Amino acid sequence: MNLGNQVEWALHCLSVLASAPEGIFVPAQVLSEFHRIPKEYLSKALQELAKAGIVEGKLGPKGGYRLARPADRITFLDVVEAVEGNAHSFRCTEIRRNIPGTPKVLPDGPCVIASVMYRAESAWRAVLQRTTIADIHAQLDADVSPKVLEKSRAWLLKQLG
Repeated sequence: MNLGNQVEWALHCLSVLASAPEGIFVPAQVLSEFHRIPKEYLSKALQELAKAGIVEGKLGPKGGYRLARPADRITFLDVVEAVEGNAHSFRCTEIRRNIPGTPKVLPDGPCVIASVMYRAESAWRAVLQRTTIADIHAQLDADVSPKVLEKSRAWLLKQLG
């Protein structure tokens, strides 16, 4: 499994949006500067999050993005699927049919390898489904020093005017 940078960026930006003052829209440019990531690529991820109803976007001088629903109702799986889609990470191409001596009719259902891969993906998705933006936001508050948090919040508020 190889998720693109935009998933990481989206998750970090959602954490910032969760800490922004209520009702305030944070411009993509500010989120880009905060994390030092390319605005053009971040904007694509934010647009996908908006299409999925995770963030609300607003155009204009006071525009930007804010959470469209409470942080405790936005799961990591919501974000991954919004940015990357919800296709299975493993695709079984039934190469077992190519094995010499294999009968034309194979048993019903996926092969043993596909079964293991599907169970692993299911477990991975379950962890993402039960982890919310509020969970990581709380963990960041616990892991990051209060001084760094305060500096980050002050920088953000200064950018928002």
